[in-house]
Amino acid sequence: MTMLHRQASLGYQVNHLARLLENRLRDQIAHTGVKPGQFAQMLALYEEDNLTQHELCERVGIDQSTMAHTLRRMERDGLISRTVDPDDRRRSRNKLTDHARELEPELTELARQVNTRATTDIPAEEIEAFMATLARIIADLERH
Repeated sequence: MTMLHRQASLGYQVNHLARLLENRLRDQIAHTGVKPGQFAQMLALYEEDNLTQHELCERVGIDQSTMAHTLRRMERDGLISRTVDPDDRRRSRNKLTDHARELEPELTELARQVNTRATTDIPAEEIEAFMATLARIIADLERH
């Protein structure tokens, strides 16, 4: 059996890249009070506000227990408010606060800057091809 080297492992390399990007994002957004673990939920709610926990889990790809913990922290931090879903009182709806809405332009710009810094020496067509390949890999994994 041959050894799998980190540099030849797609999973390792993508995970390493994700950690590096998360660390850079953490540094850039620290002053806002938003944590990188909340960022995906913020983006999903910027796209469509007032989602249930289940809807957020589907959009972000996080399990229910992790999402529940993150949403509690986001509520504590004044980023979301939770209300009972009028269609099903067992569920709650998660809505961005005015404070979170005010942060949107700055947070999205800081994230763009991190992405730009990470790809500064890579031609746009290579980034597009990389993103297309990532989308196909993600779709394959989600399908199986």
